[in-house]
Amino acid sequence: MKYTDIGGQAVIEGVMMRSEKGTALVVRRGDGSLAKEFHRTKTRYKKGSFPTWPVVRGVYAFVKALSDGMTITTRAAEMLGEEEEEPSKFEKWLAKRFNKSAMDVVKWVAIVLAVIMAIGLFFLLPIGAVSLLELIFGKIGAVWSAVVQGVVRLAVFLLYIWGISKIKDIRRVFMYHGAEHKTIACYEAELPMTPENAAKCTRLHPRCGTNYLFLTMAVSIVVTTAVSALCTLIPGFTAWHDASGANRLLFRLARIVLIPLIAGVSYEVLKAAAKHENLVCRIARAPGLWLQHLTTKEPTLDMLEVAIASFEMALHPPKQDIVFDEKAAKKSAPEPQPEASEPQPDQPEASEPQPEPEKEADA
Repeated sequence: MKYTDIGGQAVIEGVMMRSEKGTALVVRRGDGSLAKEFHRTKTRYKKGSFPTWPVVRGVYAFVKALSDGMTITTRAAEMLGEEEEEPSKFEKWLAKRFNKSAMDVVKWVAIVLAVIMAIGLFFLLPIGAVSLLELIFGKIGAVWSAVVQGVVRLAVFLLYIWGISKIKDIRRVFMYHGAEHKTIACYEAELPMTPENAAKCTRLHPRCGTNYLFLTMAVSIVVTTAVSALCTLIPGFTAWHDASGANRLLFRLARIVLIPLIAGVSYEVLKAAAKHENLVCRIARAPGLWLQHLTTKEPTLDMLEVAIASFEMALHPPKQDIVFDEKAAKKSAPEPQPEASEPQPDQPEASEPQPEPEKEADA
């Protein structure tokens, strides 16, 4: 069985695949054609340099995934070739106000709203849950406070994934996610890279980003609980909700500082669990694989064709970058032919000549 470090991301009607050599993006357009792009990796870190150190490399990978995710998703939407809606008056006002295009302004507004929602769901809601428990059962210790907050965050995450999987457009993205996994599994099983062969492969993969997100949640619970337990050994320690304003700020800053550590450790656990088959690794990746039943769906053969095309470009990159040209695609697109009208019943087709009536012979 082969092993490949190629990974990907499902986008709207397409799949992105990334290798050490570059990033490939293939999207199925409305006319059925495939729009393709490839960009070589410009920055490569030398083996042994600081960004390649264990744990540190996970932080770099996490930041890159965040920065590239929105860019790739936006580019995939542009490559679809669908007509853009007219910006609203509010969007035009924002574009004029910030001297940016309406699309750029909307994108950043969406990011800000997403951050606000994430803070509310994953920070304020868990704190509120702890406060509610304290109203019912009285004060709880720092360790139990960390555990409760971690469990609430995990529950919110699972409910969020389940909820968006019911949305039609998101379900199609999850189908392309399944196509991405099946394509990689087909290659690692050393089968010919065809949609039919890929369809037989599993859509669950141990290196999936879903596994990474779940591991990050789990590691976060373990790390914050351990830190809270260690803090209780400090004389005069008080939990964050009993602390003064200055101490409460220090608690929150400490959690922010721990985010890179949690991301890096989760990355290392993910890589180790994907490479080895011992009992500990199987247990570590089991919850993430189970969660992929929600984040991946069975793809169609045409979706697998898109994923295979993207994988092949990442595996065998072209000599030069490929940038999809929307204008050239519109020029080369065949014009739709008018449908031929069906002949009326009991009427001869117009294209066939009619025989002349025979003349009677002279008497």
